[in-house]
Amino acid sequence: MLDKPGFAFHHLGVACRDLARELEGWARLGYRPEGEAFTDPGQRIHGRFIVGPGPRLELLAPSEPGSPVEGYLQRGTKIYHQAFEAADFDAALAEMLATGARITAGPVPAVAFGGRRIAFLMTPTLNLIEIIEAP
Repeated sequence: MLDKPGFAFHHLGVACRDLARELEGWARLGYRPEGEAFTDPGQRIHGRFIVGPGPRLELLAPSEPGSPVEGYLQRGTKIYHQAFEAADFDAALAEMLATGARITAGPVPAVAFGGRRIAFLMTPTLNLIEIIEAP
């Protein structure tokens, strides 16, 4: 499933403290906003997608204390997850679990994707993967 049609790279997640300041830095490299900024209270984040000369990026900043993004920022980690869109969300999730990945969050509806489901999984090699339900 994961190496077949219907499963495609979507973005890299970038932890930051301030979306506007982070966007300024990426704009110098040719990135620009894609869509509107958003806040997801369930995930406790502010976010914004940007596109440019490289892969699509999702800038993510904590919206309140205890946000999952805070831990990455405290460790100095910027790019911390890869996201893939799956035409068959449930099958992709099952296949990831069959490879030894474990769910770290979700499945939950996500503001950034109009309420489509997302789930975060940690692979056995410690890569954080987000699965996004395709429209």
